[in-house]
Amino acid sequence: MSAATLTVGVLALQGAFIEHIHMLNKIPEVKEAVPVRTEEQLNSIDCLIIPGGESTAMALIAERCNMLEPLRAFVQKKPTWGTCAGMIMLAKEATGAKKGGQQLFNGLDVVVNRNQFGTQKESFQTMLHLPEILGEQPFPAVFIRAPVISQIKSDDVKIVGRLEHKHGQTEAETAVAVIQNHLFATAFHPELTSDNRLHQFFVSFALKHKN
Repeated sequence: MSAATLTVGVLALQGAFIEHIHMLNKIPEVKEAVPVRTEEQLNSIDCLIIPGGESTAMALIAERCNMLEPLRAFVQKKPTWGTCAGMIMLAKEATGAKKGGQQLFNGLDVVVNRNQFGTQKESFQTMLHLPEILGEQPFPAVFIRAPVISQIKSDDVKIVGRLEHKHGQTEAETAVAVIQNHLFATAFHPELTSDNRLHQFFVSFALKHKN
């Protein structure tokens, strides 16, 4: 009996999608990793990764390509992982957006604050503990103009990763990885490391929630 496999899509409207595809191609349970730019491609996949990039540009391109509503429908029912800008897009609400706000995919019951850690110069890497999903070995998390989850609006949202950082003179723990039912989001870029454990986790997670 063959192992269960998935066709995994990576939204390829804008951002760092090819790196995710390279990571996915190393996982045996992935039958195919495909860039997604059209509704037809979206309908052919079992689960989706929304990559990092520029969330405002991603939203505008999705709207112009008539992908906004199909993506909103997809994230309501299919396993989806948003990374960095993808986490912003996966949320129902974002703060720090440009004047007039931006369109989102309306999945996670959270408020995400864009660019929480400042400009590209404030990018950093840290060993992040994600014991509930990866065990005791920390993950090399790369934060580039990263968002954070500033508010959780549903008991269904489970925090699986926190980052300690300074907010003015106080120490705060901030949610940087969450799960809500079939949705997963991280504030950092796992595709920019050589560690594919989070991609392996998402594939297992997607197999569990596949419908």
